[in-house]
Amino acid sequence: MKKIKIAYWIFTSLIALNLIMAGTMYFTNPEVSAGFAHLGFPDYFRIELGIAKLVGAVVLILPFLPRNVKEWVYAGAGITFISAAIAHGNAGDPASGIVTPLVMFALLAASYYFYTKLPARVRTQQVIA
Repeated sequence: MKKIKIAYWIFTSLIALNLIMAGTMYFTNPEVSAGFAHLGFPDYFRIELGIAKLVGAVVLILPFLPRNVKEWVYAGAGITFISAAIAHGNAGDPASGIVTPLVMFALLAASYYFYTKLPARVRTQQVIA
């Protein structure tokens, strides 16, 4: 049980950190804005996605939130990562632009896998130990 909790928190922390960093850069980094334009997305989509990523990170980290709320975040983040890989591939970007979101999708899948292995009573506890 303890190994499952540790694995869950490692993968979930990595995903949450990625979502926080990406969400923050969507608002602060002009290169990200240019990247969205390069991919053909309107600027408001960058803002919407930035907010969604920041909120999603918070939802994943807070252990007391209901399971169905977390599952919506897992689904939304998964769609985002797959869509990013497709968008970068369609734009003719280098392989790193395609592989990176797929790696993040794999980490997200691992987080979800270990989340489903946690007993319901553990999913609602705030402590790791």
